[in-house]
Amino acid sequence: MSDTPNGPLPTRRRLLQGLGAATVAGLAGCESSSSADENNETGCVSGLDSDCASYPGDVRLFQKNLKRQAYYPDETVPDAVTIDWAVPTNFAHHTAAKSTPIPTHDGDVLVGGDKGTIQKRSPTGRLRWRAQTDADNRGFHGSPTVVGDQGYIGGYDGAIYAFDLTSGEQRWKIEPGTLGGTIAVGSSPAFHDGTLYFIVEYGSPSSGALWAVDPVTGDTEWSDQRIWGQSHPSPTIDRETGHILAGSNDGVVYAWTYPDLEFDWEYQAGPEGGPTGKEKAGGEFNLGAQIKGTVAAYQGRGYVGSWDNYLHCIDLSDGSGIWRFDTGWSNMSNPAVDPDAGVVYTGSDTGGVWALDAESGEQLWSYDVGGRVIGALSITAQTLLVGSYDRHLYALDRETGERRWRAPTRGWVTSGAVPDDGRIYCAERASFRNNRTDDHVLEQPGHAYALSAA
Repeated sequence: MSDTPNGPLPTRRRLLQGLGAATVAGLAGCESSSSADENNETGCVSGLDSDCASYPGDVRLFQKNLKRQAYYPDETVPDAVTIDWAVPTNFAHHTAAKSTPIPTHDGDVLVGGDKGTIQKRSPTGRLRWRAQTDADNRGFHGSPTVVGDQGYIGGYDGAIYAFDLTSGEQRWKIEPGTLGGTIAVGSSPAFHDGTLYFIVEYGSPSSGALWAVDPVTGDTEWSDQRIWGQSHPSPTIDRETGHILAGSNDGVVYAWTYPDLEFDWEYQAGPEGGPTGKEKAGGEFNLGAQIKGTVAAYQGRGYVGSWDNYLHCIDLSDGSGIWRFDTGWSNMSNPAVDPDAGVVYTGSDTGGVWALDAESGEQLWSYDVGGRVIGALSITAQTLLVGSYDRHLYALDRETGERRWRAPTRGWVTSGAVPDDGRIYCAERASFRNNRTDDHVLEQPGHAYALSAA
């Protein structure tokens, strides 16, 4: 479908008043994207970046694009790598996937930490700035979203932050009370058509919501609090079927029509994993079917893993199941999709990594990385990048699954790995002694890494 920018981007409020993007006149000086740039689908960022012609490079998202495909076809991974630099950034005893470093349009990289810090570093590791937020308990696990000269990130204090990317100054903060009493924001925001979308978590009862806010002012514009079970995944926008969607701890993928934001359908994973009835008033939901990873979209289908041990393929037009693939144990990683080859890649707690035919679910190859895979997978020109609990980042040949190399790290690699201009950025969890007990002791912090050709 066409993703050509349509000029000045309306806010959600203006969209709801009927000024849809298709009816907005083009802005002089704003260049159109020739085919919609299917990999970015972000639109021109007028109002946030005066240089509209810089589209599409002025928006950077977790898993690369709105469809969360993590597909970087223009990036080539070297035959061997070395650690260019590493900085301590994660200190918390928390098994959640860590924040993925996100490159900015000026060549630097944003790094979120699990003690509430966010920092911007040059490609060579030089510190540009560092900001400490109120999210100093479990900090940031969602990844930053970069739009023009601003960066956005949600924290485990239940707040959303916006930063000036040049100075590191906090431009605004949305307090938990404004969002209905949030306890955490673990998702990475999506940006499209002048609006920022993100998922939040509530406690007592365990629930969540999808919110839309104005990225310039931080004003809230819309929300739907129907999500049951605390929701960690990031929202996916599939413009092909006209949906925005996300999964949750109740094992459900929720979908709204896009851009009008009317609730449309829900898909339940693994009802055999726990109570079969989702009684919202009673607080029960389908234990054992939790969805922790973000949905990847491709040709009208969504791909998402569940703790019911399956990768699910869903028809995004109506929420019906198409196929599911048994990964042997809980699947909480973020899948990646190669839209040119029609291949979806996934990993699970078994340590297995699989390449599957996106249409049929047929296995093409598999590889064991020796430790749990709970972070996000990424695809480059020839290579699949996978972080593992065995304290390595792996590079696998994306066509055969053959290992090209593995790079040693200090801790469990649980972020995504992002290739950018000759470097690969990733992050790990901190290492603890007596890790599975209450008297655990920090041995060494988790680091953010930049790898480059050896």
